[in-house]
Formats: sequence, C-alpha cells, structure tokens
Amino acid sequence: MDKKNLAFNKTNFIFLAAGMLVVIIGFILMSGSGSTETTFNPEIFSPMRIKVAPVVCFIGFVSIIFAIIHKPKDTDRQ
Repeated sequence: MDKKNLAFNKTNFIFLAAGMLVVIIGFILMSGSGSTETTFNPEIFSPMRIKVAPVVCFIGFVSIIFAIIHKPKDTDRQ
C-alpha cells in the first residue's frame, strides 16, 4: 500500500490515541458508587466528579478533534 494515499500519519495516530486515553481517564474519574433508594452517598457531588472529570474529558475530545483536523506535512510522512 502506498503511504502517500493515507489520510493520517504517525503523528495523527499518536494524538488520536492520547486523546482517547484522556477521555477514558475522564470517564473513570466520573465513575463510582451512586446513591440507592435507602442510602444517600454525598460522594456523587464531589468536585472530582462534577468539575475535574468533565474538564479532562473535554480536553481529550479536543485533542481527538485536533488529531482528525491536523493536516500532515509532506516532510512529516514516513
């Protein structure tokens, strides 16, 4: 296969993988036990879950979009 016909190069795939990893980390930060009908868990309103984790996911999504939009240079292709 001719590498000149590929839309992505190595740099794009690295940014894409890093972005996906950051999004997964953000979702892991959001996860945890929840409240049930009989018990209330105040941890569901922790700053980690409602402030930090969404920002981490947003940064991951932005890096994925950058990886898709970034046009590889001709000298960068290998």
